[in-house]
Amino acid sequence: MPSFPMVWRRFLCTQTSNFSFFNQKPAAVRRPQWPIKQVTKSNFVDSLDEIKNHISESDFVAVSLKNTGSYSSPWHRILPFDTAETAYLKAKYAAERFQILQFAVCPFSIRASNKLTAHPFNFHLFPRDELKTGMPCYSFSCQPSYLASMARDDFDFNLCINDGISYLSRAQESAAKIQIENPVSNDYVTQSPSSRSVADNVFVERIKSKVGHWISACTRSDTRTDDALVNSLRKLILGGEDYGSRPSLNIDVCSERQVQLVFEMVKSQYENVVPLTIPAKGGGTQSVRVVLTSSKEDRDLFKTELQDIEEEQSKRIRGFREVIDLISASRKPVIAHNSLNDFAFIYSKFLSPLPSTMDEFRSSLHSAFPDVLDINHLMKEVGPLSKYNNLPSAISYLKRNFFAPIEIEIPQKASIEENKNHGHDAVRISELFAKLCSILKITHDNGPSSLKRHLNVFNQGSNGFLDEGDDISIWTHNPKKISIDNLVFIWGFRGGISAGKLKNLLCNSHERLSEDDLFDVRLVDKNCAVVVFWKSGLSEWFLAAIDSGEELRELAAEGFMGAGYEAYRRVCKFEVLGADLADSLAECRVLEGGEVESDEVYWNSELMINFDDL
Repeated sequence: MPSFPMVWRRFLCTQTSNFSFFNQKPAAVRRPQWPIKQVTKSNFVDSLDEIKNHISESDFVAVSLKNTGSYSSPWHRILPFDTAETAYLKAKYAAERFQILQFAVCPFSIRASNKLTAHPFNFHLFPRDELKTGMPCYSFSCQPSYLASMARDDFDFNLCINDGISYLSRAQESAAKIQIENPVSNDYVTQSPSSRSVADNVFVERIKSKVGHWISACTRSDTRTDDALVNSLRKLILGGEDYGSRPSLNIDVCSERQVQLVFEMVKSQYENVVPLTIPAKGGGTQSVRVVLTSSKEDRDLFKTELQDIEEEQSKRIRGFREVIDLISASRKPVIAHNSLNDFAFIYSKFLSPLPSTMDEFRSSLHSAFPDVLDINHLMKEVGPLSKYNNLPSAISYLKRNFFAPIEIEIPQKASIEENKNHGHDAVRISELFAKLCSILKITHDNGPSSLKRHLNVFNQGSNGFLDEGDDISIWTHNPKKISIDNLVFIWGFRGGISAGKLKNLLCNSHERLSEDDLFDVRLVDKNCAVVVFWKSGLSEWFLAAIDSGEELRELAAEGFMGAGYEAYRRVCKFEVLGADLADSLAECRVLEGGEVESDEVYWNSELMINFDDL
């Protein structure tokens, strides 16, 4: 699996013309359906005010991501036998390794007349260390199939690399601000002089005397008539310099306590002096800079200038995350497709490192995005639609089988150059959501409360399994609910064997397995299969029999190995996600012995990978 190491990153930045093969148009390019505003670093600032207004005026926000990859092996996908925890661990593994190159955002509203008003934007992203702080990380993985798919849609890789919008997460921003030498004003709680030590008083008097002599020298009328050499010597002796057009003086400090004492002294003694802290690169404060203003009005003006500088610096640090913060601050319901995967990426890139457990992730994400709706959750409520994972196919199915006309209006216009085939999935999600609401009689005129039972239900990928406790009896293909204790992973069988032949082999291996309806077998990948036992206790016997080799001699002779669900859970937890599940399970068998998850999964053989059909 290729990645973007530092050497390749430099190559990309200097040899972008070599990427022309990515940008060659296919024989037939699908004509765009809607005008999508394409946003890069060049027009990002102008687009911010636009999307801010549209988010504020809309009822919902649809999002769609284009990544450099999602899974590097079939079993890395979220599968029917994944619990909520293992599904999250797989999503976490992908989000930490792959990169977002496109982020489509579509604020939209739906009116009673079935009119959908949408304002789609497609942001091109590329992680770039613009502040020279070592963030974000340049190294990320790519999958050729994902890049090839984007190239078929006429994706401009040169534009992305050269003009893609950079960003920092909230956690990275906090760390970056410590490293940036940008003086900012701070407020410290004033303490009474009686609480000071003798050393404190000596330090304050020394700094007070130094600042006083410096102010006197700066305000002397004869200094204006001195030549440049004399003024330079005076600044050198006093330790002063200019901060913009105003005189300033740096005061060295050894602790945060001394910083506080300098602030207290300056604020109590000198009305027109503004203290600033100069951060040290390793954290803490390097020194305090005091700036002399000419009057109260000039002091207020200077403070306003500082706030503007700090805000500009913060915007530059945040980059695209400014859009994420706008969506979060709006508290509008966010509509997504496969929300667990998408929001694992969003959390990892724009908020902070992903938590280790699903519960922590859900709780932390809820504080940033209180209402998330997975369009897959609504799709499962329309019976046969549960088979469709492709957005255009799902919309086409609804148009053929249901009367739910939706008129889409996109007021904004896009130029021919902008109107490329990117970002349309966000509009499709909006359209599909509107159609499903119409079919399922879901009203949203009174706000998101009518959607409450559909919100924050994380759909685990495309397998259709919802969070624990949800009612799924309306599904046409209702999967069976089973305990993970009844699942056994087996490997070591000869390559190329089908699931049916493997089941016959197990049936003939022992009389306890001779009944065909006792268990089911599905291939996870070409070298590993999962066996689900419908009778309790049979899985424990099967595992013990394989390990001992006594009762299942034929299987043992062929090299069969087996492991329970705990081994699979550990594979996901410790991120031993190799190309073959069999190798990963074998590596993690030594870690077995902990408590097994007391959980249940939904078994649906129709949704399993069937290599017989490949």
